[in-house]
Amino acid sequence: MTEEKKVSHKPYERHNARQMALQAIYEWQMAKNDVETIIEQFLESNKKKVDLDYFSYLVLGVTNHTQEIDDSFTPYLANRTIDQLDQVDKAILRIACYELLFNKKLDYKIAINEAIELAKAYAAEDSHKFVNGVLDKIVKNDLKA
Repeated sequence: MTEEKKVSHKPYERHNARQMALQAIYEWQMAKNDVETIIEQFLESNKKKVDLDYFSYLVLGVTNHTQEIDDSFTPYLANRTIDQLDQVDKAILRIACYELLFNKKLDYKIAINEAIELAKAYAAEDSHKFVNGVLDKIVKNDLKA
């Protein structure tokens, strides 16, 4: 379960990579377009300072491990099913869970904080509280021995 990514770029480049990955995964969830085509389009249109390798790593990781990722957070959705989740919340949870499960070199606090920031910027009001709650439960119950 380790597809670790080397730590290199500046934090804001990683943050921008997560933002771009959120948009790409959202598009993949909604339109079911070919993931390689989506990545290509985002890479061609990128104008910001982004860790492009990390962007691709996240998008490919999420799309290649969707079932495992979804299974990791589904037990903590309280009274919701995965189909009832807002698509932005689902994409944010998928990115954060992918990082938590597969990037063991990344401090879990960074993955959670980045997910909260994405939720504050792109999701519905108070979604960040929901995202934080789900991710906290994963860390406490599944990632800590």
